[in-house]
Amino acid sequence: MGSDVLTERAWGSASTSDPSSTRTTNGAHGLRTASDATLPDPTPIIPYWSAKRHLTCGNPAPRSSSARLFPWRGSAPGKLKTANAALVLCLNIDVDPPDIIKTNPCAALECWVNPHSLPSHKALEAIGSNLQHQFEGLSLKIPYKPILDPSYEDLRRFCLTLRKQAKDETVCFYYNGHGVPKPTPSGELWCFNRNYTQYIPVSLMEVQTWLGSPGVYIWDCSAAGHLLSNFITFAERRDQDAFTTRGGYADGMQPYMNSLQLAACATHEQLPTCPELPADVFTSCLTSPIDIALRYFIMTHHLPNNITPDMVMQLPGDLKDRRTPLGELNWIFTAITDTIAWTTFPRDVFTRLYRSDLLIASLFRNFLLAERIMKNYHCTPHTHPPLPATNTHQLWAAWDLALDTCLRQLPELLAKSPGAPNSPPSPIIGTGARSGHSGQRGSSGAPNPEKPYQYIPSRFFTDQLTAFEVWISRGGSALTKRGPLSLPLQNGGDRCDTPDVVNGITAPDADLVPRKPPDQLPIVLQVLLSQPHRLRALILLSQFVDLGPWAVNLVLTIGIFPYISKLLQAAGQDLRPVLIFIWARILAVDPSVQVDLYNTGGFKYFANVLATQEDNELPNSSEHKAMCAFILSAVARDFYNGQMACWRERVFDACSERLEEGDFLLRQWSALCIAQIWDSNDEVKVYGVDRGIQDKLILMLSDDSPEVRSAVLYALSTFMGAAGGKGQGGAGTGTQYQLEERIHFRMEVAVATGATLAVRDDASPMVRKELLVLISCLVREWRGHFVVCAWMYWEEDRRWRAGEPQTHHHHHAEEEVTAQALAEWLDGFGDDEGSREENRVLLSSFFTIFVVLMELTIDPYHEVATLAQTVMDYIFALLLASPFAKLNLVPPLPVDHKPAGANGMHSRVSSAQGSPLIPHPPSPSLSRPSNTLRRTSSFANTLRHLAGGIPFPSSDEARAPPSPVPSSLSRSDVLAASRPPSPNFNVAQYASPYSRPPTPSRDKERDLASPPVSPTAGTATFLPSHVMEALVEEDMVRLRARRREGAHGRRSAGSGLGHAGGSAGGGLNSPCESTFSMDSNVSNVPLGCGTGNGLRDVLPLKSSFFAWCCEYFTEPQMRQTEADEPGSVQYNYQVWRQQRNEQVITETQKQAIVAESSRWDRPVANLHVNSHPLCMAMHAYDPHLVIANDNDMISVWDWTQRKRLNHFCNGNPKGTSITSLQIINQDVGGIIMTGAADGIVRLYRNYDPTVNQGPLQMVSSFRALHELIRVRRGSGLVLDWKQSGGTLLVGGDSRIIRVWDAHTETQVLDLETNCESPVTSITSDQGSSSTFIVGFADGLVKVFDRRLEEEDAIVRSYHDHHSWVQNVKYHPRISGQFLSGSLAGEVRLWDLRGSDTAIQAWDLHHTGLSAFDVHSQTGVFATTSALTPANFRHQRLMIHSISDSLLLSTLSLPTGLNAYPSRPPTPYIPRHTSFAFHPMEMLYAIGQPDGSVKITGCKLT
Repeated sequence: MGSDVLTERAWGSASTSDPSSTRTTNGAHGLRTASDATLPDPTPIIPYWSAKRHLTCGNPAPRSSSARLFPWRGSAPGKLKTANAALVLCLNIDVDPPDIIKTNPCAALECWVNPHSLPSHKALEAIGSNLQHQFEGLSLKIPYKPILDPSYEDLRRFCLTLRKQAKDETVCFYYNGHGVPKPTPSGELWCFNRNYTQYIPVSLMEVQTWLGSPGVYIWDCSAAGHLLSNFITFAERRDQDAFTTRGGYADGMQPYMNSLQLAACATHEQLPTCPELPADVFTSCLTSPIDIALRYFIMTHHLPNNITPDMVMQLPGDLKDRRTPLGELNWIFTAITDTIAWTTFPRDVFTRLYRSDLLIASLFRNFLLAERIMKNYHCTPHTHPPLPATNTHQLWAAWDLALDTCLRQLPELLAKSPGAPNSPPSPIIGTGARSGHSGQRGSSGAPNPEKPYQYIPSRFFTDQLTAFEVWISRGGSALTKRGPLSLPLQNGGDRCDTPDVVNGITAPDADLVPRKPPDQLPIVLQVLLSQPHRLRALILLSQFVDLGPWAVNLVLTIGIFPYISKLLQAAGQDLRPVLIFIWARILAVDPSVQVDLYNTGGFKYFANVLATQEDNELPNSSEHKAMCAFILSAVARDFYNGQMACWRERVFDACSERLEEGDFLLRQWSALCIAQIWDSNDEVKVYGVDRGIQDKLILMLSDDSPEVRSAVLYALSTFMGAAGGKGQGGAGTGTQYQLEERIHFRMEVAVATGATLAVRDDASPMVRKELLVLISCLVREWRGHFVVCAWMYWEEDRRWRAGEPQTHHHHHAEEEVTAQALAEWLDGFGDDEGSREENRVLLSSFFTIFVVLMELTIDPYHEVATLAQTVMDYIFALLLASPFAKLNLVPPLPVDHKPAGANGMHSRVSSAQGSPLIPHPPSPSLSRPSNTLRRTSSFANTLRHLAGGIPFPSSDEARAPPSPVPSSLSRSDVLAASRPPSPNFNVAQYASPYSRPPTPSRDKERDLASPPVSPTAGTATFLPSHVMEALVEEDMVRLRARRREGAHGRRSAGSGLGHAGGSAGGGLNSPCESTFSMDSNVSNVPLGCGTGNGLRDVLPLKSSFFAWCCEYFTEPQMRQTEADEPGSVQYNYQVWRQQRNEQVITETQKQAIVAESSRWDRPVANLHVNSHPLCMAMHAYDPHLVIANDNDMISVWDWTQRKRLNHFCNGNPKGTSITSLQIINQDVGGIIMTGAADGIVRLYRNYDPTVNQGPLQMVSSFRALHELIRVRRGSGLVLDWKQSGGTLLVGGDSRIIRVWDAHTETQVLDLETNCESPVTSITSDQGSSSTFIVGFADGLVKVFDRRLEEEDAIVRSYHDHHSWVQNVKYHPRISGQFLSGSLAGEVRLWDLRGSDTAIQAWDLHHTGLSAFDVHSQTGVFATTSALTPANFRHQRLMIHSISDSLLLSTLSLPTGLNAYPSRPPTPYIPRHTSFAFHPMEMLYAIGQPDGSVKITGCKLT
């Protein structure tokens, strides 16, 4: 078949980890799956926020306890390696033993020699020589010692010598007792005295003593079962005595029970005496299986052309040459017996017997033939360990077919072969003696004038490959229920890899397991030896390992590793794609093979591919190079030799060149490979800095792919000291001895600052998590600077929180504390203005990072907030332990002090509700970033957290539950109900800087909450500037120690300077003189403030991003996902949805025409929700209504059943509210998107429990607007979602409108509104247009065009409204027209192509308008009247036609209010009721203050 086509089909695979990459938009770099050409056109709707990263946030899926992989290297206890062998022959030719009665005729051949055709001593020597040659045919590396008719003394001496030579390795002991009595029931075998006049018994106890352990014993004699059973008895006794008396064996010696045995028959059985068979048929099966198999076949099958045994024994060829008939049969026999063993024996037994030692594997492989033949002669071979019967295995039929095919060609082969084909074999040695050699059989070298017969090879391997291909292509990859057709459990440990979490979600079919693998798997392994079949076999293997880790483990267990390793030396270009693919899967499952790739130099193969510039030499070049980068990163991970080897092969340079490739996967893995190569490696870090790699990485933080941005941050984190492997990490960027000290310092700060400013506002929580790891590295190495920043911030914050009336003089003095300290510290640099400015800028950079870190402590994504709190509490703990705690500037806050705000935190929102915590001016000498938000736990609360409280109490804990809570609910239940849903993998754990008890008492909490008392506590005689100088200098001394420590040698991973304190001498005198010293007698750690002594070493944080990325190479890439597989439950569900959606669209299009002139007063459903419904959204296709109330609770209702499906808390801070509500991805299900007045966008999935997709989860959350401004009456956060382009427009209490791209999860651009009023509504055309319309609180309506420059983006402005624009909507039927409604009760119709005045106006509510909306399918709009003191019990609803100016319906709706509300339920929504049209159907929903929601429809008939 077309191998090139197969190769391309097998390796081209679209990434499943990033739907937002260039693959989805740029076909030039896209990779197609195998079945892309045959599938129908995909649905154009892209489900956003549904990629793997949104379901896992960069956390690897937890492995279930049943997902353990079986060790494939044979490294389990009892591994055997044969060192030498004793071949003991007790034949005593011409003298029959007394207990054996031979038939006439009788089997006579021993090792294919007739012992009676020669003098007895010559026959014995010939038999011994043949036996040695036959064993050498199994394994040439082992020395074999024939021991012919030995006496007791000779046997003992030879055995002791063998054990001495073998040391701790295995000894093979072969015993042929055909010339001595049967073994005794008590376990004695026989030999001779020196004169051969007596049989001397030898106990197995003595043999065990001589040969020791381990051993391989072959018993070829009648009643051999006595030896096997007694050996086991004696071995158990010896092992028990050893463990009882000595506690076990010495190192290197294995228990006797680990020995292997092969016995020819059972205790009551006698060896076959059939004259057509050799006397040593058991030995012949074990050592010359092809000869005995051929002889047995012609005995049991009728063949044409009178094929005789003599002709069979002249079958031409070489056992080692697979192109000859004999070699091909040997090859087929090996494949079949391997397959029989693999499909029959337990996995650990197979690995031990068939993958540990070549001789043992050959013996046990050939034993299967002995069992098949001898059982037909009432003789049952036995082994220890006992093995299941295999003589009736179905593959023996394939062996018979192969023999039949070969032997039918034998007459012509012999007739046209060189030499004399009909010459009889030698009567002494025969052809069998040559079977152990690799020489040619049946060739004499004489010239033959005739053209030789062309042997037709067997189709065995071709047919088996076809069977394997059929299994893969006809559903072998599908999962099934556990049973006879599923992957079997092996030994209770080798379970298939079926984690409970699939693609980040709890799979509804988690009880399904992989199918039983095809029997042809070991045969495919054997085919790798054949050049003609190799490519096809590799392609099939790659398709098999693509099924998952369980398939990779099976392939490794079978023994593919040595074959696949040798293939790396092949020069064929056609093998490169498949080898890269298979090696990527192997390393993803078993990273330990990194050592093998390093030792064999195999990694150079992938380094060369990665460095190749020509892309046309490799199909799907980018993805295969990404696989090479992954393989090389796995070689370098946690392995210094691998790092240096990759560096020497210029892998580091190749990866840096690939950082600018168009394929996101290659960029991602190039960055990750760089991360692993320079992880804890000073030499490579120096090399990277010299080439500016860190600057190149920082520039990549604007990449479109969140995976690439995370990978870049991961690389920068390992550069800054984070652990890329199992180590703890630390020690910053290493020595950097080529840089000056100050330049080194500035570089580390610049890297962290640049990365922080680049991604602080990233919409992907996975990226923000990696940023925290990077920041934690800087905090660990430069903790003194962060303590200074924390003190300055805390001093200002503490004074601000106090809020006490103070005299102007006292207040002025306090204001000057931080400024004076900063000025005095800068004065310490003298008149060097450059040094003063440099240090001021550096401290400002630290302060910027510190403020960003505080923002991240209240990140809406729980994992990010948890990690940030770990870092922040570590800084606070350092601050408590620093001399700042001794400064008696102001009385400390009491522990139980709880300032205003939720949970003692600053309110982050700068809007109209008037929090007293207004951001105060920054320090006069140290400028803060203008847009930083300074909300953090109070110092006392931080201490309470450290003392063992909840690290991250949600701001919703203090809220009342949305409904009365039954008394049966515990407090934990209440808190769970009032907290927002967690992400799917909420695995981040808070790490306290203190070692705290699990449940401390209140007294203990108070003790821990108190600042530690210094030995020098009392009146401080030093100034804040002295402490600043000491802390900063301590950081510099730590840097110098680090540079000295590793300047001339490699430091091991994680060998940072001690613990987090970095100082060995805590409790020193206060550093009022800023003196430092080095305690050479203790350590090389700088002494000074002793900041951080006694704290836990919780930094730097550990990232799991690399492990998560590695999962990509364990997931199927060559086949469709389950949701895209025709016939699957998910596929059928989506097909049904698509058909249902099309039907809904068709029906509503017909209804839309009628609805423009019909009444809209048909009651549909009445619901009652708790509290006041403020925002509502209806699903376009499902009967779902989403309601957000004034308690920030979101409820989901099935309005057809009048049933609440779900409810949960949004989690925004108290004092804010949900101001926008959207449902996205409606074609394929739906994700709820909320926008709250705190500037946060949150997304939730699985809100409908009826479809069984798992628990409700937060998909993502991010700060959509940073620059919220305080206004008298704000609008909070206003969202507009455009599904067709994946664009989110965000405005509100801000002077900008931010455009977010859901593909890349980044902000595309910011557009200035040029208006002082907040944005009240945004609407965009659902087509491909880039224009959108914005309404403002002052009545302005503006049209923006995103394609223009920012200063020219406002293309139209309309001024007819003079009050708050409640909503703007496009005309549903006429392109280029839109409507707007203001609180004054005016509705205007505008034409974008006309003048700046409205083309039509309606003045519907003289007392004011409450809600305004336009149906998206039909030309009608709705308005509701505002509530006034004169009319608040009822509200007027008007449904109006746009085109005909007809009033279609007017309803008076009761509000349920008993008194006029003086203000709206939230300051962000200037209305008391809510209204929403259905996106498709002719329905609308209206919510009233009493919690009633009415759904009403149009009367279409």
